[in-house]
Amino acid sequence: MNKCSNPEHPHCTQWVMPGEAACAGGHAQAGQEPSSFELITALRRARPGVAPSYAPPVYPEASATRAVADSAHLHISGFDPRAAGGRQSIKVELRGLPPTCEPLVTMEMQSALLPEGRARHTFSRTLRGDWRPLFIEFSSRDKEHGQYHINVELTCQRDGRVNHKWVCTLVVLVPRADASLSEIHQTFLASHKNVRVMADDASIARVNASTSGGRLDIDVHARDASIAQLNLDDKPGKVDMGYSTIAWDEDLIEIDVPAHATPHPHQSAMACLVNAAPDDGQQRQVRLFAMAECVLGRFELYDPEADVLLTHFGDDGQDREGLTRRLSGRHAVIRRGACGFEIEDVSRYGLLLDGVWPGKNKAVPLRQGMRIELTASIKDIVVLGVTAMLPNGVIMHRLDQGASAESFYFLEPGRHPGFPLAPDSALQAAALPVLFHQRGGFWHLDPVTGRETALTPATQMDKLCQVPAHTRFAAEAYPECWITRSQRQHPQAASLVAMYTA
Repeated sequence: MNKCSNPEHPHCTQWVMPGEAACAGGHAQAGQEPSSFELITALRRARPGVAPSYAPPVYPEASATRAVADSAHLHISGFDPRAAGGRQSIKVELRGLPPTCEPLVTMEMQSALLPEGRARHTFSRTLRGDWRPLFIEFSSRDKEHGQYHINVELTCQRDGRVNHKWVCTLVVLVPRADASLSEIHQTFLASHKNVRVMADDASIARVNASTSGGRLDIDVHARDASIAQLNLDDKPGKVDMGYSTIAWDEDLIEIDVPAHATPHPHQSAMACLVNAAPDDGQQRQVRLFAMAECVLGRFELYDPEADVLLTHFGDDGQDREGLTRRLSGRHAVIRRGACGFEIEDVSRYGLLLDGVWPGKNKAVPLRQGMRIELTASIKDIVVLGVTAMLPNGVIMHRLDQGASAESFYFLEPGRHPGFPLAPDSALQAAALPVLFHQRGGFWHLDPVTGRETALTPATQMDKLCQVPAHTRFAAEAYPECWITRSQRQHPQAASLVAMYTA
C-alpha cells in the first residue's frame, strides 16, 4: 500500500491500494511507478510471445496542477514589510512564458510607491532559455499604512509592433509602525500560501511534502522554543526558501492585441523633414530618430561613430572642422531609462547639464528646459535645449548659432503618444507636428482629429497639420550628405565629394 500522493493535500495520511484512483479521503492520485506486485501481475497476465506492459494511470486533477505550474506568472520574493527605513528591493522573476516568445520583454510598472510614480525594466532571455531576474527598488517611507497597488504591464515586440501583452496587479502591504511580524503574516501571507503549519509552546511541527505534482507553497511557523522540520521528496526540483521575507506568485493575464494588417509602407529608424523655404523660427532640417539607444557625436564624412552628427555653427555658418573637432566621435548617449529619457556622457571632453558636469558614464534624466552644452571646456560649440517631453519621446532645439539649421526628435519605437494630447511643451516645440514611430516607420498624428498618416517620400506633407509648406520627407537623417553613400558604393566619386564639400 502507498500513502496519499495528492500534491494539493500533502498533509493527508490515508493509505491507497495499488491501482486505486483516489485515497479514502477522495483525493485523486497521480501516476506512480509500478510496484513489484503490479509488475508480477502484469507479467502473469501477459499472453505468450507478447511483452508485458504497464501504463500508469493519468488523472485530470494532476494534469491540471501541472498546467497551472507552467502558466505565465511573476515570482516575487524578498519583500520585507518591516525593512529598515522602508527601503525595499524585491526580486521579480518571469516564469512560464512560451519558448517561442521574443528574447526581450518590456515591463512597465505604475504605483505610488515607485519613484516618479512609474518604472520601466526589460527582461532578457539567458542562454539556458529562462529569463534573467530583475530587482525593483522602492520606498514606503512616509507612506500611510495600508495596501498599495503596483500595476504591471509586460509587452513583447516583433518587427516594431507589440504582438503580446500581459497585465497583473501586485498588492504590497505597508504596515503600521507598531505592527508585529505575526500580524503582517496574518494579513498578507494567508492569501498566497496554500499550506500553513504552526508550532507553539515547545511543540514540534513536522511536514512531509511531495513536489512531484507541481508548485507547492508552504508557510511554517515555529516560535516559543518550538521546532519545525520540513521533509521534501528525493527530487524536489527548485526550492525557494525565505526566512524573514515574503514571496508569492502573481499570474499574468494575456490581453488581446489587435493585429495590424500590413507593416509600415516605408520602414526606417532615422528620417528627416526637409523644409526648402523655412520661415523665421523654422528649421531647415527636422531630424527624426527612433532607436533604443541614440549616440550623439562629431560629424564624420566617412564611417561616423554616432547617429546624431553634430557640427559647430559660427559667424560664417556651418564649420565641419575647427571647433567641431573638439567633439568626440561618441560624445553622449540618449536612451529610454527606467524613469523616462536620460542622457549619459561617454566623451573625452565632457558635457554640461544646466552648467554642471554630471560625471562620465552617469545617466541623468532629461527634463523640459534643460540646457545641454557640448563640450565642458569650450563654450558654445554645440548647445541643445530640451523643448518638449512627450509620452513617446523628446524634442530638442539648438540654442546656438545653428538654431535655424536643425532640430531633433528622439522617439521611442513602438510607442504611441496617446490621444488627445496634453499641451505640455514650449512654444518652440508646440509649432512642430506630432510624430511617433510604430510598425517600423514614422507616423504623423493630427492633434485635432486623431488621424494617423504614414510618412513616406511620396506623402503629401502640405496637407498634414502643423507641417510647414515646402516640406518633404526623407527616409534618412542626413539627406544632404547623400554623396557619402555614393562614394561608399562608387570610389570614383571622390572628385565629386571634394567638389561638394569644399
